[in-house]
Amino acid sequence: MTVGRPDENLLTRVRTTIGNDPEVADTRAVILAGGRGARLAPYTSILPKPLMPIGDVPILELVILQLESCGIRDITLSVGYLSHLIRAVLGANGHEHLITYVQEDEPLGTAGPLRLIPRPESSFLVMNGDVLTTLDFRALLAAHRRAGNAMTVATHRRTIKIDYGVLDLEETGAGPVIRQFHEKPEIASSVSMGIYILEPHVLDLIPDGVPYDVPDLVHQLLESDLPVGAFPFEGMWFDIGRAEDHELAVTAWLAATAADEPEPASQERAVVLAAADGEFVARGVATG
Repeated sequence: MTVGRPDENLLTRVRTTIGNDPEVADTRAVILAGGRGARLAPYTSILPKPLMPIGDVPILELVILQLESCGIRDITLSVGYLSHLIRAVLGANGHEHLITYVQEDEPLGTAGPLRLIPRPESSFLVMNGDVLTTLDFRALLAAHRRAGNAMTVATHRRTIKIDYGVLDLEETGAGPVIRQFHEKPEIASSVSMGIYILEPHVLDLIPDGVPYDVPDLVHQLLESDLPVGAFPFEGMWFDIGRAEDHELAVTAWLAATAADEPEPASQERAVVLAAADGEFVARGVATG
């Protein structure tokens, strides 16, 4: 695998679609990029997970381009494992002017690093550095503000197939008896996309200097009677931290960029992925 500079046509297309949407102009984005990526071993023994390539472009760079394209220019990057490689790649590819780095000296979980960042003055975006999606961050932010939530979680429907016959048992005096037999059922659930909007006061709930995860934060918000909302999204979403999703994302990217089609009519929909929204689905790559 190689990690290089993005295609200049892609960079030009993305940066010429940058707007000055006042709804996001002052919004900070925090990208969590400090994890070890154990599920992607052995690749991540020498390459930090956010630099895993989609085609020839690191996934983290696609995320930054996507944020930049919707008008977010204030990006804080929380780094830890192999952070010198992340700094080197992003610096070489011209993103230093957008990024403030915070360093995790010890792993702090998925929410603990937020205590390291300068406190935002308004609603801010938090996301994992290994998420490839066509989610409209502006729509997520607008929904969060309309609802008055302390935190909003972007969600996606995932179907999990169980490769066994599942039994419903009932205890009786003579022992357990089978009431239902489900052959290899599929269970659909709403899952977190690893993308959130938070209010600044939520940071006060996060302990300083100890590992602390997003589920811990959500539980604490709920226990404090603070509203936590969901933003369902049915479009493309890949969690690159899973090997199977990384393979799907690479296949989708190569299919889209190899097509050599004319530019989509809507520039807004041409951002980052070099394809219109939904293009990957149209090419027969499963996204859910």
